[in-house]
Amino acid sequence: MNSPAPQPAPKPPLKSGDTFTLEAPKVTRTALALYAGASGDHNPVHIDIDACRAVGIGDVFAHGMLSMAYLGRLLTDWVPQDRIREYGVRFSAITPVNATPVCRGTVTSVEDGLARLDLTVSLPDGTVTLQGRATVTTA
Repeated sequence: MNSPAPQPAPKPPLKSGDTFTLEAPKVTRTALALYAGASGDHNPVHIDIDACRAVGIGDVFAHGMLSMAYLGRLLTDWVPQDRIREYGVRFSAITPVNATPVCRGTVTSVEDGLARLDLTVSLPDGTVTLQGRATVTTA
């Protein structure tokens, strides 16, 4: 007989100023190849160092959508997916291979049952590679 899946511990209600963080896994060449296969995005700048160097780029770099997926995971680790009403990002810098991105969210306001969040993905040196916003229901 199957046991029900474990449920995450309930979190307190969202309030303005709340922050949450997710350290994404190191962006390896293997991870990029696997993501390319899963997403169908086989752009050579993400998987072929020779193709990068041929156009003046020193090495491969992560797919922007991979970073966006990590931000999505940050959100769904914090609130159930069915509470996300809006989610959008703007790509601002590349994520190089072997980087360990950090995803952060900050609740900027809570009113009328909705929490608005500012989101970022940054590198250890402080470079922000992705900026975003999300709106989630508070219950």
